Amino acid sequence: MVDNTRMISQEGSPVWGAERAGLSEHECRRLLATQTLGRVGLTSGALPVIMPVEYVYEDGAITFRTEHDAKLRSAAHGDVLAFEVDAYDPVSGHGWSVHVLGRATVLADDYDAVPLPTLDGERPDEPRRHYVRLHCEIMTGRRLTSSRE
Repeated sequence: MVDNTRMISQEGSPVWGAERAGLSEHECRRLLATQTLGRVGLTSGALPVIMPVEYVYEDGAITFRTEHDAKLRSAAHGDVLAFEVDAYDPVSGHGWSVHVLGRATVLADDYDAVPLPTLDGERPDEPRRHYVRLHCEIMTGRRLTSSRE
């Protein structure tokens, strides 16, 4: 499938007509587990917000630590959040992107009390003491191949 949507390369130059091939859910889950930095999309004050997070993917859910901020408020209300993770090699022009939608929940208010997966390790002086779990309910992905020469 060829998509004429304008894309921007890592160097900032436009890439037109990038080829996109859909990924199976199994492949999306496998790729999601290979990365540790993704982006959470939510609304704050009726406006869209995208925030980077370090995460762990395990048992069909994405877990990340956060401060007492919009991500935590969204999870406390059981909001549906969006999540995106990707990888791109500017030399080969190949990459992939996985998108997830799901309800968020707060797991624990004190990360010292419950052993939960995280990349951050224990940091008593760090304000990020809340865990959010995003349950992967809808997952889509695609491989990207640049058409630039």
